[in-house]
Amino acid sequence: MNITLKIWRQANPEDAGAMHEYQVHNVSEDSSFLEMLDILNEELFEAGEEPIAFDSDCREGICGQCGVVINGVAHGPEVTTTCQLHMRSFNDGDTITIEPWRATAFPIIQDLVVDRSALDRIIQAGGYISVNTGAAPDAHATPVPKQNADRAFEAAACIGCGACVAACPNASAMLFTSAKVTHLNLLPQGQPENLMRVKNMLNQHDAEGFGTCTNIGECAAVCPKQIPLDVISTLNRQLGKAVLKGV
Repeated sequence: MNITLKIWRQANPEDAGAMHEYQVHNVSEDSSFLEMLDILNEELFEAGEEPIAFDSDCREGICGQCGVVINGVAHGPEVTTTCQLHMRSFNDGDTITIEPWRATAFPIIQDLVVDRSALDRIIQAGGYISVNTGAAPDAHATPVPKQNADRAFEAAACIGCGACVAACPNASAMLFTSAKVTHLNLLPQGQPENLMRVKNMLNQHDAEGFGTCTNIGECAAVCPKQIPLDVISTLNRQLGKAVLKGV
């Protein structure tokens, strides 16, 4: 495959940045998207040019560090992480545009690398259990309804990649925040702090500069772990309770 790439290049946070065009030849359709970028970087290095900076870690679809916007879609044309996207999803001769996550709360560090520490600060604001739960009980000692357990595991699958933010026209992190709130609030250990957790995490969400949720649904559409959109409804119900109780 011969591919034309249009890639956002930005030397540092203060640089204006611009799109640059590159040609990559003889790419195997079995190569992953990141392997294709590795090939391009090897060619740039041999030519004495600065390689393209992009994030990756596990390359197994687990960590979500690899996220970029491909042809206007977070993570690209398949509902998966960028590292699990393969070149067979494209055609010979295609032009592919690659950009970083675009959000005020995700400042660009270099090229395709953004600072996503805002998501970490949302977790630090309440995405944990601090109450004393005692020693580890037997597995059957604390009954959890199967519906709640399944729902909690579903929400806990969020890897915090930030695709929901990149896809949202408002740059909202509400799907991420709701997933973290939901998976803790449904479990017995998370109940004592559930209302304070919602309030603190939402306050931090807004303080980081993320936009508001208007239920467009683009976040859930691109989520590589298929977090359902209705976790946002769960968070909103908990927020209503918190307001009524004056938390």
